[in-house]
Amino acid sequence: MLPELSHIDHWIFDLDNVLYPAESDLFSLIDIKMGEYIERALRCDAVEARRIQKSYFHDHGTTLAGLMHHHGTDPHDFLDYVHDIDMSRLTHAPELYSAIAALPGEKLIFTNADKPYAERVLEKRGLGGLFDRIHDVLATNLVPKPEEAAYQSLITTCGINPARALFVEDMARNLRPAKDLGMTTIWVNTRSEWGARGHAPDYIDYEITDLESWMSSLYLNKKNRKDAIL
Repeated sequence: MLPELSHIDHWIFDLDNVLYPAESDLFSLIDIKMGEYIERALRCDAVEARRIQKSYFHDHGTTLAGLMHHHGTDPHDFLDYVHDIDMSRLTHAPELYSAIAALPGEKLIFTNADKPYAERVLEKRGLGGLFDRIHDVLATNLVPKPEEAAYQSLITTCGINPARALFVEDMARNLRPAKDLGMTTIWVNTRSEWGARGHAPDYIDYEITDLESWMSSLYLNKKNRKDAIL
């Protein structure tokens, strides 16, 4: 690995728009389902449902957190409904699998989604069984990123030394708590307004546009250095 990453022994990845390309746009399908759920639960029209959805996402970290706070929404009912989507947009990623598998130390997923959804995504990408642990929103007692308690839950549960951990995330604002705790941070810039919200260079160590290409280049550089020595 690069010398500046040689100390890392916990590799932490967000799921959506990180372990699959943002162009797959799974969130557009989830977005529709969230709108439907809010319309039904709050008995409002589509315009009001979208306003509520985005307002809660901005103010509470996730739409679910806002619904729970203001309306006592059952989180399991919500997560089951909005994650019941077609995964056919996703394809296998053998190069990404090889690159992540070659990393020294533990590989973890830290997501505001739930574990069943994460496992479906990983299987569709050919990444099933690759990660040592999935720390989902249920594992954080429904406290979402970027709330500090979510990161503390991850650290405590998984036995992580933040100074030896790296976190990859597409939502820039979710990197600030990680950096404050001492983690190395990588922002996957998907060119989206929501992803860039709260961006500041003081808590982003690396900015990339595609995890698969970046990880594969690290793996190939390592292989090339070995070949040169031989």
